[in-house]
Amino acid sequence: MDPRRLLVFREVARAGSLTAAARALGWTQPAVSQHLAALERSVAMPLVLRGPGGTSLTEAGEVLLRRADAVAAELHAAGEELAALAQLRAGRVRLQAHPSAAATLVPDAVRALATSHPGISVGLVEAEPPEALAAVEAGDADLALAFGYDAEPVGLGSLVWRPLLTEPVHLVLPGGVGSGVGSGAASGVASGPGVGLADLADADWIGGCERCRVHLVDCCRAAGFEPALRHETDDYVVVQNLVARGLGVTALPQSALTAYRHPGVRVVEEAALGHRVVGVAHRPGADQVPATAALLEEIRRVAT
Repeated sequence: MDPRRLLVFREVARAGSLTAAARALGWTQPAVSQHLAALERSVAMPLVLRGPGGTSLTEAGEVLLRRADAVAAELHAAGEELAALAQLRAGRVRLQAHPSAAATLVPDAVRALATSHPGISVGLVEAEPPEALAAVEAGDADLALAFGYDAEPVGLGSLVWRPLLTEPVHLVLPGGVGSGVGSGAASGVASGPGVGLADLADADWIGGCERCRVHLVDCCRAAGFEPALRHETDDYVVVQNLVARGLGVTALPQSALTAYRHPGVRVVEEAALGHRVVGVAHRPGADQVPATAALLEEIRRVAT
């Protein structure tokens, strides 16, 4: 049953004649008559009796009119809800972000969106890039804040990638380097202001999970040594607490140090560690959804 013809029939029933219905719809009377006739053929029975004084409903027409009223009400409600979404009075965005972005970019972006469009809600799940990208690909998230080292992240597949910023990766050393502090497990740490990656071949290292520490290990190998990984954690707060107590050295991106900076660590710029390219990924066309587009714009604004 064609919903449009059902609504034409409803207008005829309410107006009391084909002519009056045509006037209300802004159509011609023959066009209304054709739609009504097609609807009657589809239900295989007459719905309207035509007479000199207008139209009256058959028993079948009375039954169908009640359903037509319900359909009209639902379509009106749908139109109102869609208008609310289009005008950013309502909407929900599902966002997944790696930890340092969740601590730096996300709070400001979500707060700005809540201020400008309080009807939009954002649901955040913290996830590393592979899981976040997979969630967007599977339709379980709308946006993924992710990163790659010196390039876009792997695993994008058919997703659209929008780079936001490039951040350096720094060496993180015990704050007492050169002054006798950190002489325990990190005794291999070289002293002096010009310490670099190659000077830390004998140091104990703190790395992330097997997947997350690949970049660190590759950089150390390029510098001529295999890092001695003594501790494993992806939590940059835990990492810095271990470093501050002289239990190892590590490498962290700028955003992790912006989110949390332990007073007992020393941060050293090291070009050999490269950069992280941070960006946001989404399914093709998702940036046309008003609420998603609004959050994308706030994330871009905060990132720049």
